[in-house]
Amino acid sequence: MSFSIILVIIVIVLALLILASCVRIVPQAQAFILERLGGYQATWSVGMHFKLPLVDRVAKRVNLKEQVVDFDPQPVITKDNVTMQIDTVVFFQITDPKLFTYGVENPIMAIENLTATTLRNIIGDMELDQTLTSREVINTTMRSTLDVATDPWGIKVNRVELKNILPPAQIIDAMEKQMKAERERREAILKAEGEKKSSILVAEGKKQSAILDAEAEKQSAILHAEAEKERRIREAEGEAEAILKVQQAKAEGIRLIREAGADQAVLTLKSFETLERVADGQATKIIIPSELQNVAGMVKVAAEVIKD
Repeated sequence: MSFSIILVIIVIVLALLILASCVRIVPQAQAFILERLGGYQATWSVGMHFKLPLVDRVAKRVNLKEQVVDFDPQPVITKDNVTMQIDTVVFFQITDPKLFTYGVENPIMAIENLTATTLRNIIGDMELDQTLTSREVINTTMRSTLDVATDPWGIKVNRVELKNILPPAQIIDAMEKQMKAERERREAILKAEGEKKSSILVAEGKKQSAILDAEAEKQSAILHAEAEKERRIREAEGEAEAILKVQQAKAEGIRLIREAGADQAVLTLKSFETLERVADGQATKIIIPSELQNVAGMVKVAAEVIKD
């Protein structure tokens, strides 16, 4: 093979290599910064692009995805002179590749330093207790401040989070004791409230029991009185019926005597029998008429009355 052919082949290969180096394909979520003769020429977005050989060059490849940076804990001092360690997490995204490339020398370091100074400024105006309970306020303030400061660098800060807040050991120990005392206080309050409710329920139960017992006794007394009343009524009715039957029997006896035609002697004898029954009673005095004839007359009158 002659030297001329070899030279042609070498030239063709070099031309192909140079041509291939002039073709650039930008992938998704990235941007290329093109410089021509050392100066900014263009920003390439997604797709195929061509550059001039030996004149143009890709100065920087920029990632347009949202990025997360976890910074080391930073010492900060609160308003009440308590030193604590706070580490932050920053979520940011590059919105202008040109400003990101030419705006600041080291954007990540710049964001870290800016985050530390902003955090010290915010925490310096807060006391310890307020710092521990105001995470959302601190996050919002830091995000707003960082977003404004990084805008000339083509960076947008989407979110800032306080990852850890680490007070000194003695402060942590005091806080744990305070929390323990608070829990014990709440436990004592809950226990006292439980005992109070239990006492109230027991008292209510005794009250209801006493009311029910009183009502039961009242009902029992009413039933007993009604039963006693019914018993007395029946006894009175029985006595009245017995008296009626006795009187009817006596009247029947007198009627039979009259129908039998009893003479004055029989009536006188019946009078004596009556006096005998009177004498058998519990009376301490007995009045006897002076004349038995009068007694017989009295018996006769009584018989007439019963007959009528």
